[in-house]
Amino acid sequence: MAEPKVKYDRQLRIWGEQGQAALEKASICLLNCGPTGSETLKNLVLGGVGSITVVDGSKVQVGDLGNNFMVDESSVGESKAKCVCTFLQELNDAVKAKFIEDCPEELIETNPSFFSQFTLVIATQLVEDSMVKLDRICREANIILIFARSYGLMGLVRISVKEHTVIESKPDHFLDDLRLNNPWPELTRFTETIDLNTTDAVVHKHTPYIVVLVKIAEEWANTHGGNLPSTREEKRQFKDLIKSKMITADEENYKEAMEASYKVFSPRGIGANLRKIIDDSCTEVDSNSSDFWVMVAALKEFIANEGGGETPLEGSIPDMTSSTELYVNLQKTYQAKAEADFFVMEQRVRNLLKKIGRDPASISKENIKSFSKNARKLAVCRYRLIEEEFNSPVQSELQKYLTDEDHGTAAGLYILLRAADRFAVNYNKFPGQFDSEMDEDISRLKTTAVGLLNDLGCNSSTLSEDLINEMCRYGASELHVVSAFIGGVASQEVIKLITRQFIPMSGTFIFNGIDNNSQLLLL
Repeated sequence: MAEPKVKYDRQLRIWGEQGQAALEKASICLLNCGPTGSETLKNLVLGGVGSITVVDGSKVQVGDLGNNFMVDESSVGESKAKCVCTFLQELNDAVKAKFIEDCPEELIETNPSFFSQFTLVIATQLVEDSMVKLDRICREANIILIFARSYGLMGLVRISVKEHTVIESKPDHFLDDLRLNNPWPELTRFTETIDLNTTDAVVHKHTPYIVVLVKIAEEWANTHGGNLPSTREEKRQFKDLIKSKMITADEENYKEAMEASYKVFSPRGIGANLRKIIDDSCTEVDSNSSDFWVMVAALKEFIANEGGGETPLEGSIPDMTSSTELYVNLQKTYQAKAEADFFVMEQRVRNLLKKIGRDPASISKENIKSFSKNARKLAVCRYRLIEEEFNSPVQSELQKYLTDEDHGTAAGLYILLRAADRFAVNYNKFPGQFDSEMDEDISRLKTTAVGLLNDLGCNSSTLSEDLINEMCRYGASELHVVSAFIGGVASQEVIKLITRQFIPMSGTFIFNGIDNNSQLLLL
């Protein structure tokens, strides 16, 4: 068997050893192993989750051979959970796999404590009533829950957890933490040793753009009452000032300075998202507070005191045109500041832990360092109970989605999927399951959907006749191509949640296979 570092090499580059370790400790439960569930779990098994438990009480039927690649002709009549579990085990023998031949709906009703043993539960193809009951169970046990469902050419994914905190959110675009408009004393002293008016052409064209911007920003502020550029005209003039310092037209460092000048114009201090987090009531910590909120409380103290309104410095600088000596010394200046800020943060965390009656060493040095480095990019995600969304969606948002050109189809599919579940309760079948009753089912589904809209306070909203017809035409089928896509989306969110890296999606994800697009509905 390949060594883990070789086997998982490509994904380790994305979420690192810490993220992989979290995956390998995770225990995942899958409810229903049709194509949607099987495809979701396949991705996670290949990723190296610790253990899986497949729960499905059905037998493999001939119809399963056309949409589930994890069963074959020899599987017909056998336990579906057993067949899928065996196939998944073959994909990665490092994953512990077991199956339970039981109906998920019955398990939810009769043995709710069963779910408390897992890190995360993936519930596929559940109808509304079972979703609501399972959500209550998992919320009470503090278990992460993901719903995934394929229905004809549409699909749904919804996360449910009371609170999910992220330290390594890894945003695609985020401003480098260079403090060009708010340099600390050591950075200022470093830049003072460098003369931008030097006549040495080699030195001039190898001065890092950070130094160029810090010195020119200081020069600007001295002639503008201590203020930095704010208007479009002032920003243009600031770039012209940088350009005026060039000796020759081929000085890449000054071109880099002009391109990076917007970093000087960015507001000082912390962003609105971080402000919201440090002002959260959870920063009033006690012995039951999570490590995350203890560190946020320490961060709040740091920002108000040693940080002077700023977070701990990240300590890294981007690549840039520079002499090796200047770049290394500049890098050391940033790293020294980051290390000093981390030391203060660590002391504040230890003091807070002692104050609330916990072991001062209960949060590792590595975790505090990671938190300090990523302090600007923290995220807190909170999700409504699915029952609250179903019974009391944000009416203004739902109404807006239903009438919006971009979201209208997705919102219509969301309503029709819920109407299909109501239909199944009333008529003991899903709309369109039998061709001979198609016309009658279309009329019944329309009536059911109108009733649902009225219950949600959207009396004036109407649904497309074509959409209603399509929903009936689906006949509650699970198409493999849709299931594979939904399984991919669901497994991606599972990895985000388990590794606590990247920000998981909020709201209800709706895939529309008719137009081949997707939307998030925040209800």
